[in-house]
Amino acid sequence: MMNPTASNWPRVTRRVFVVIALAIAATGLVARAQQVQVRQAEGLVHGFLTLRNLEGVILADGDLIQTSRGSRVTSRLLFHFKDGSVHDETTVFSQDKGFRVISDRLIQKGPTFPQPLDMAVDVPKGRVTVRYADDHGKERVEDEHMKLPTNLANGLLPILLKDVRPNAPVPELRLVAATPKPRLVKLVITSNGDDAFNTGAIARKATHYVVKVEIGGIAGLVAPLLGKQPPESHVWIMGGEAPAFIKSQQPLYLGGPLWQIELAAPAWPRSADENR
Repeated sequence: MMNPTASNWPRVTRRVFVVIALAIAATGLVARAQQVQVRQAEGLVHGFLTLRNLEGVILADGDLIQTSRGSRVTSRLLFHFKDGSVHDETTVFSQDKGFRVISDRLIQKGPTFPQPLDMAVDVPKGRVTVRYADDHGKERVEDEHMKLPTNLANGLLPILLKDVRPNAPVPELRLVAATPKPRLVKLVITSNGDDAFNTGAIARKATHYVVKVEIGGIAGLVAPLLGKQPPESHVWIMGGEAPAFIKSQQPLYLGGPLWQIELAAPAWPRSADENR
């Protein structure tokens, strides 16, 4: 074995320090993993949503449906696109002292999605299964066993942000990325202050959260070079006695553009008398 020479010893030492530092940082991340504490329990909800591109063109109409039984809540986000595509995510989570994902199922299919997939996350079993079609249209299955943390945010991000205390930092969150090869990534979320909006003649404010995905590892280092680093997402939450989701801007799939999810107002058909 070759001994380090005087010329390469500092380089070797730096590498050792880097490895040690990364190991310590990784240990710290596990130790600091924490759930967002429940301030407002979720329950029975049926909300109507619209999905637009950033130019304002409507791409899909959606529903957010929540039901609860005891401390367990089932939340389903469903978008029907004009081209027949479907984005369908169902998340089951508990809300005792903190929010905790139990399972998550995401189905994306249709021409909107370059690579349709079906991803199922089973947290108690530590299992993630992804079914997708490869470049030749052949169905593939990735079945991974992963150590899934208590601060998983799949299907829960707006709910978690509603329960962050005003002016408090957002706890570190993790996400199983919806890709053919499932990967656990970190979400770094910061507040960008309050933005003003109106409902009718009433002026209101919503806290603007910026969400950055950190892939980590070697893949995280090369992702920007390969153009696969996800763009920053944005979520607006109105605070107060009953915090509410206002809108978000986020990609729905890897490499996808930012699309805006916002609340939709019901439109009623005009009566015969109104048309006269």
